[in-house]
Amino acid sequence: MLTSVAESSGSAILPDDLEEAVQRNDLRTRTEELARLKAVIREGPSVEATAAQRAKGKLTVRERIELLFDEGTFLEIEAFRKHRATAFGLANKRPHTDGVVVGWGLVHGQKVFAYAHDFRMFGGALGEAHAAKIHKLMDMALAAGAPLVSLCDGAGARIQEGVTALAGYGGIFRRNAQASGVIPQISVILGPCAGGAAYSPALTDFVFMVRDVAQMFITGPDVVQAVTGEHISMNGLGGADVHAGVSGVSSFVYDDEYACIADVRYLLSLLPANNRALPPVVPCTDPVDRRNDALLDLVPSSANQAYDILQVIEEIVDDGEYFEVQPNWAGNIVCALARMGGRLVGVVANQPMVSAGTLDIDASDKGARFVQMCDSFNIPLVTLVDVPGFLPGREQEHQGIIRHGAKLLYAYCVATVPRIQLILRKAYGGAWIVMDSRSIGTDLSLAWPTNEIAVMGAEGAANVIFRREIAASGDPQETREQCIRSYQEELMHPYYAAEHGLVDDVIDPAHTRETLVRALEMLEGKRASLAPRKHGNPPM
Repeated sequence: MLTSVAESSGSAILPDDLEEAVQRNDLRTRTEELARLKAVIREGPSVEATAAQRAKGKLTVRERIELLFDEGTFLEIEAFRKHRATAFGLANKRPHTDGVVVGWGLVHGQKVFAYAHDFRMFGGALGEAHAAKIHKLMDMALAAGAPLVSLCDGAGARIQEGVTALAGYGGIFRRNAQASGVIPQISVILGPCAGGAAYSPALTDFVFMVRDVAQMFITGPDVVQAVTGEHISMNGLGGADVHAGVSGVSSFVYDDEYACIADVRYLLSLLPANNRALPPVVPCTDPVDRRNDALLDLVPSSANQAYDILQVIEEIVDDGEYFEVQPNWAGNIVCALARMGGRLVGVVANQPMVSAGTLDIDASDKGARFVQMCDSFNIPLVTLVDVPGFLPGREQEHQGIIRHGAKLLYAYCVATVPRIQLILRKAYGGAWIVMDSRSIGTDLSLAWPTNEIAVMGAEGAANVIFRREIAASGDPQETREQCIRSYQEELMHPYYAAEHGLVDDVIDPAHTRETLVRALEMLEGKRASLAPRKHGNPPM
């Protein structure tokens, strides 16, 4: 029998009865031996290691690869790679693959590259050879112009290899940055992702996590307790729900690996292969001219009454289907991928159900990141506006709402994809500007007949403009109400912005879907470029 991969030290691995035949250089015999060796590599280090992986509630690396790729399409490279380290007993432990599977295949018929850590070997820890395999694959993905998926299940740098392991991470980070905005990069966290390893997912476009089995953190619970005295679990420190709902690091969170990887496949079916390609267009059976009469009752005319913007999105996109990004974080803004007329669009929308739809620090960061991603990969933007302004308060100001709000402003200003703004109800102050207004370059601004665009709400404006008249009045309350009505009639009626060319058309809400789809068709051939420069200097 062949010795196990984990036990092999790189010397003779052939069974005794084949040694003589191999010495004769018999091609048929060598081919048989190749098949046997590859079978051993596919099985993994040992039955015990596989059982331990399953006991943690996790799939094996090969099972994950099979779920990700179309059946029979994955081609592995460097399966025979071994590390060269000798210290701390590593000379006697040199498994094939060195704990990472790399290769490419098809996902819904499209080429995709992937690497996947094998936790059964060295706990998935990264060493020099392990990193070299990933570097090679990342270079291949960038050269081929195809998406890259990382299936992460590793315990960080391989301590026994010292600084060479750290340098391996540096090479990954550099390639993540070079590929940013060129090919889609997706990180799938299916186990621990600790220390320096956590920075690579943060540099990618999307991060998927599975509850209970996935954790990300720079310093683990033991270090936290030693330094701060705080006792916290791994999931409490860096679990999936923490990063999906608190830190904003994770884009999506799932209960199991099957659902997670299924949605990775779905996301890949939406995205283009690279920044020079357009997103796939699919046949649309949902009539473009389908009326949206439900919107007439769904959105209240009262500016202070809440409603769910997701119902608006569902009403106007193809077949009511959308894929929301970061749904559990910064809920006052919604970012989603959907199709309209068979074409992919990125939807950015204020959510009146959360904080009245105001923009705050987290919402600005979330929106800016999504807008940048869409612009990178030629995804048109549809912005649904119902915003009362930026969230006021000392905490927001001291934590840098100016800087963070400027991120969203910058992202829209430099975006060259087709951009359409639709004002559903209110749009006040700087928040109207930031939400892709005409003044910062949106291609088309539309509004419903209930829209209110102004520096601020009528009550606040009246208190500023007419404060003397109100103070001198014998009936201040009546005078204030008259002043409010005067301001509304003069500056806040639905057609004021249209009269000044800041809204291109005021439309019937029932025709929203048709109008947006026709506008996207009109803008499909848009060509825009920015002034020559090395790169901008956006607020960070």
